[in-house]
Amino acid sequence: MSLARRCSRTACGRPAVNTLTYVYADQTAVLGPLATYAEPHAYDLCDVHSERLSAPRGWEVLRLASDQKAQGPSSDDLLALADAVREAARPAPAPAPLHSTDDPSRGAKRGHLRVLSSTD
Repeated sequence: MSLARRCSRTACGRPAVNTLTYVYADQTAVLGPLATYAEPHAYDLCDVHSERLSAPRGWEVLRLASDQKAQGPSSDDLLALADAVREAARPAPAPAPLHSTDDPSRGAKRGHLRVLSSTD
């Protein structure tokens, strides 16, 4: 048994190259690059059946071009990833300093609460 996906059309044994899905609410048939995995409500089509595809009257066929060059991440994707790593590696901000009106012997004031030492 071959692991390659085949065309969904009856009696066609050619390898699938595109995936067809329907958007019923918009009356649109979308033909795009082969999906990563087989879905129960999508149809894998070979190149011949992809070219011959027609939709019911009143429906639109949206053909998404497969970009063979875009196999890996783009330079923009790599820059965004590098920026995210740099942001995550930044040290945490320093804690807020004590208020100048705080008396260290009475404890530190943090917001509306005051931390008291056990001697009070």
